Amino acid sequence: MSAPIDHIDSWIFDLDNTLYPPSAKLFDLIDERMGAFIMRLLGVDAVEARRVQKQYFHDHGTTMAGLMRHHGVNPEEFLVDVHAIALDRIAPDARLRAGLERLPGRKLIFTNADADYAARVLDARGIADLFDGICDIRILRYTPKPDPAAYSLMIDHLGIDPARSLFVEDMARNLTPAKALGMTTVWLDNGSESGHRDHLPDHVDFHATDIADWLDNLPSPWGIS
Repeated sequence: MSAPIDHIDSWIFDLDNTLYPPSAKLFDLIDERMGAFIMRLLGVDAVEARRVQKQYFHDHGTTMAGLMRHHGVNPEEFLVDVHAIALDRIAPDARLRAGLERLPGRKLIFTNADADYAARVLDARGIADLFDGICDIRILRYTPKPDPAAYSLMIDHLGIDPARSLFVEDMARNLTPAKALGMTTVWLDNGSESGHRDHLPDHVDFHATDIADWLDNLPSPWGIS
């Protein structure tokens, strides 16, 4: 272990490609719906829609934030549309559940998605009952990670002490504001698209490649090692 964790009382997790693996390709379905939304909105072909989608994601934290800023898109229309996907690509994971159950204190979600979708994902993974709260993009007033304002809103909404909190995230850039606030950080380097973008090693306390492995290998009584 590269940082102490016996002081942690709030365990905060990103959602997409964190509490399920990127190999499930669930986000591919959302990507497809985002592309179709942009094609309709801007009257462009799939190639241009993809370019706009990824440019806004990199520049603004989420595609939606870019569409809101540059095209006045209604965020609720976007959220409902792009998250209208089947979740049959993910399933309950007994090992992940057992690892989460061993963690003391509160378990929380901090996501750029919306809470309705997050609840569906947690239910599909068989872990919804283990979480004590969700801070979603609506609570964040549509200001996504890694904007520092999003973290301030999350702290207030979830009622956490950053110095006693640990944050697990597949996007390295989203850990930088958390570390600046004094949180313990875990980078889940599991192959997510752009997961390495703006990776700053000094802002990562733990480097993991599999969430269940990381949970299993925490020191007793949190892990089984």
